[in-house]
Amino acid sequence: MKFLQLLLLSLVGLAPAPPPPTVFLIGDSTMSDKPLEDNPERGWGQMIPQFFQPGMTIRNYAVNGRSTKSFINEHRWDSVLAQLKSGDWVLIQFGHNDGKQDDSIRYAAPQGAYKSNLERFVKEARAKGANPILITPVARRKFRGGKLEDTHGEYPVVVRAVAKAMKVPLVDLQQSSSELLTAAGESASAKLFKSTPAGHYKSLPKGVEDNTHFNGYGATKMAALVAAALNNQHIALADYLRKSPFEGKYSYELPLIYEPHFKLDTFNIVQYGAKADGITLNSKSINDAITACSNNGGGVVYIPSGLWMTGPVVLKSNVNLHLAANAVLQFTTDFDQYPLVKTTYEGLEAMRCQAPIWAVDQENIAITGNGIIDGGGDAWRIVKKGKLTDSQWKNLVQSGGLLGEDKETWYPSAKSQLGSKTNLPGVLTGDTKEADFLAYKDFLRPNMVSITSCKNVLLEGVTFQNSPAWCLHPLLCENITLRGIYAKNPWYAQNGDGVDLESCSYAQILDCTFDVGDDGICVKSGRDEQGRKRGKPTENLVVKNCTVYHAHGGFVIGSEMSGGAKNIYVSDCSFLGTDIGLRFKTTRGRGGVVENIYISNINMKDIPGEAILFDMYYMAKDPVPLAGEVRNGPKIEKLPVTDATPVFRNFFIDNVACNGAKKAVFIRGLPEMPISNIHLKNMTISADEGISCMEATGIHFTNVYVVTRSGKEPLLQRNATNVTFRDSKYKDLKNKPAEDHALQN
Repeated sequence: MKFLQLLLLSLVGLAPAPPPPTVFLIGDSTMSDKPLEDNPERGWGQMIPQFFQPGMTIRNYAVNGRSTKSFINEHRWDSVLAQLKSGDWVLIQFGHNDGKQDDSIRYAAPQGAYKSNLERFVKEARAKGANPILITPVARRKFRGGKLEDTHGEYPVVVRAVAKAMKVPLVDLQQSSSELLTAAGESASAKLFKSTPAGHYKSLPKGVEDNTHFNGYGATKMAALVAAALNNQHIALADYLRKSPFEGKYSYELPLIYEPHFKLDTFNIVQYGAKADGITLNSKSINDAITACSNNGGGVVYIPSGLWMTGPVVLKSNVNLHLAANAVLQFTTDFDQYPLVKTTYEGLEAMRCQAPIWAVDQENIAITGNGIIDGGGDAWRIVKKGKLTDSQWKNLVQSGGLLGEDKETWYPSAKSQLGSKTNLPGVLTGDTKEADFLAYKDFLRPNMVSITSCKNVLLEGVTFQNSPAWCLHPLLCENITLRGIYAKNPWYAQNGDGVDLESCSYAQILDCTFDVGDDGICVKSGRDEQGRKRGKPTENLVVKNCTVYHAHGGFVIGSEMSGGAKNIYVSDCSFLGTDIGLRFKTTRGRGGVVENIYISNINMKDIPGEAILFDMYYMAKDPVPLAGEVRNGPKIEKLPVTDATPVFRNFFIDNVACNGAKKAVFIRGLPEMPISNIHLKNMTISADEGISCMEATGIHFTNVYVVTRSGKEPLLQRNATNVTFRDSKYKDLKNKPAEDHALQN
């Protein structure tokens, strides 16, 4: 009866999908599961489930220290064999322990027992209807003279030979892992392995030097190599690999970011004389604790609950600055505590006041905890009257400072006002020196957290608020993580960006909240000729599960993007009340190529400007004009293409919902350099106006629904070619009756 029911369901196309196969892993310690607590070691088999679809059953039978011989003799293979069903898969990797000639329990000669055992695994798995995959041993980290050595002899050769002779799929992990280690180099490849200094784990009090077994980062890298091989070779198991939210990308293809780990040693700032009275300046105490911690090999510098006044804090390698709950690190508004330093500002080399939190050329640094860091930004900011209520403006004027000649601008000091009238204030040229900037030093407000040329950076859990200029500014950093932080500035804070990643590689911004006065999450890479000369794009960035409230833009690229930006992945974010949702801006003179940008699963609500904006005529003004402000459009003319001509291309934006915007989509390129290859899919946008597409080519709308209420034409095109619409429609609520119509040229 059950057979007849299934047959009937099949005939009408309703048969339930067959369950996915089970994947069995057999091998040694480089593949096996490891304890999760107080242990740096992971096997790649432990990490590979994240690259398969949810619901897949993966059973890891790999065990530390096993060879093909001992795995069989201990009846571990019998246990796997008893469970195999037709259609299952068996991933087989041995070789690290088979070559131990002085161990009769494990030794299996490569052309003898090792080969025979591999053949046995294949034959017996196939006899059960399962699908074997052979995997060569993974490379050890052994360099000589800067060159990676082969540490496995004949064993990988035998695996390849057996795979070829028996027509078994082969994952040549020895080759791909060797290429990975070689590309990283002898020094950088160390961060893939279990090697750990003393003091990091209670289970390893003396540390460990291990160039065979992986930490979580390295094991995940190796698992990604296996997943890539399955897909690239079109092995049928690849049908079950997990797809990312991004067009044509699997999860194993997304950037993987290394996160620092710290010694358990703790340095309490109280022990260095710090006082939580809100008055005592604790700069020396905090910096002394950081220096002592770093000189001791690193650890945690602990800021207990309390109000801690301080001047600039300088982070050093291997230090985790940890703020307890209810700890407030309050930076002083005494400008004399902030000396002028050479740095960058808005993409140009400049002299600025030293950042409250400062780090240059450091490695393995962190700011973590549940406390608050306040930059004292109100003392530094120039404020426009139009951005405050009458009552707020009156209180600000009465607090001190001075008004500008227009009576519409408030300055914290005369030096600040002088700086506002100076051409390119703070920008360094060949003949400038520090004394040239002292007359308007107050104007040269710093970014609050300035981290430059650092590797392995973690900001987690902390609230960063009230910054003098940009809140968080990582520059030329590698492997940087922001997780669960809250960046908070007044909405009128001009240049009060949340985070500006500039010329950084391998970064992730996860589960963060931004409510700021300028752009929320922003990507930069230098400005004009200086940025092009630096030539360092921001690349391999993942942004996920973030919320942006007030900001000029939710997720932003530009306008200082002269070094380029590429391979950026943004998903599962909400922009609630940002002036613009997705904002991509540049202008002539910048140069730089922005490409391969993937965005998916974005929610927007109450956007005063455009939901999605591409604009190559950026004017360095607020995106939404203030009351009474009149703006004229740019002069449209075609100019020659040079290295200063910016490029926007290859954007893939999918699954966007927006309830309320002034305009749904605005795309404006340059006549000499149209914006190109933009894919907009699966969107519903409610806005006053529809879509504008100018100086663009290869703009593709798929399943896009635009609901407008202005009565204007839903689509404006000018010098736009190859603009396509598939399954896309619009409705204008001003028209009665409001009906759906096809969006088309």
